[in-house]
Amino acid sequence: MKAKAIAALGLMAALVANVQAKADAIEDFYKGRQIKAIVGNPAGSDYDNWMRLLTRHWGRFIPGKPTFVVMNMPGAGQIIAANHVANIADRDGSVVAFTERALPYLLLTGDKNIRFDPRDLNFLGSPEQTNRTCVVNKSSPVQSAEELFQKELVIGGAGAGTSVTNTPILLRNLLGMKFKLIEGYGSADAVILAMERGEVNAICQTVGGLLRGEPEGFKSGKYKPLFTMEHDPVPGLNAPTIYQYTKTKEQADVISFYDSSLELGRPVITTPGVPAERVKALRAAFDAMMVDKDFLAEAHKLGFDITPRSGEKLQEIVKELMATKPEIIARAAEMMR
Repeated sequence: MKAKAIAALGLMAALVANVQAKADAIEDFYKGRQIKAIVGNPAGSDYDNWMRLLTRHWGRFIPGKPTFVVMNMPGAGQIIAANHVANIADRDGSVVAFTERALPYLLLTGDKNIRFDPRDLNFLGSPEQTNRTCVVNKSSPVQSAEELFQKELVIGGAGAGTSVTNTPILLRNLLGMKFKLIEGYGSADAVILAMERGEVNAICQTVGGLLRGEPEGFKSGKYKPLFTMEHDPVPGLNAPTIYQYTKTKEQADVISFYDSSLELGRPVITTPGVPAERVKALRAAFDAMMVDKDFLAEAHKLGFDITPRSGEKLQEIVKELMATKPEIIARAAEMMR
């Protein structure tokens, strides 16, 4: 018995030493290192502002306390940045990025510009879960969802691959809503400016994104929501859900598949092939940041609503999304043409 106890103690000591060695190795790797934080949107955009908030705090929770440098790589609805992270960037945990939540959906529905499998990415977490809505300005000839079936609505797009563009395309083709899409705006913020100039009358955007740009936008009447994209009404918006306008189960299933990207929130990733212990450390640091009082204080000051989701949960969601039934994928792809 004494020999067994000694052996057990020896095994425990070895395990502790192994854990400590891994922790030391992570600290050694990140100490004095600068992590590249890639954003697939222009400086000053919603995603850019989020990343700059995260990178001001994240390093405090990573062993070795690395610093961050934000790098903007806009284009093709964040696809250029995502392809870079998946295929070119260093695979050692020294690169993180925001990725467009809709990329798995777009890949499944046939977007040939996405050159990677989302399941190969390492998801680190999301600081936000949000709702999506389509809103009009006061000068819009359409002021209700019902009118969208009779009157044309000029709506702005932020580029192929973005939900700002894809949402009106899907609803026009699937439900017959009379959206007239005007492309050429590089971001949701640019579309909102176009609404203010009277170039377009509407945008489909996340509720959080709209509120950060104009906290009183809904209360003041600047934004009139036509509908929201979730099954349940969004508290405080007084708007119907899009499912009130579906006529068949197939239509509802296609929209549910499209909306599944909302479950990913605002996903932060690192490259494929990063050692598991570094992924674990980055995830743990991200989770710790999400409950840190200094981080939360600055987020509140900037108007960011922190509703986090873990990297492990995001990885599960992507795996489930990639297993969607082929017939639903085919119908959704048809509706996006």
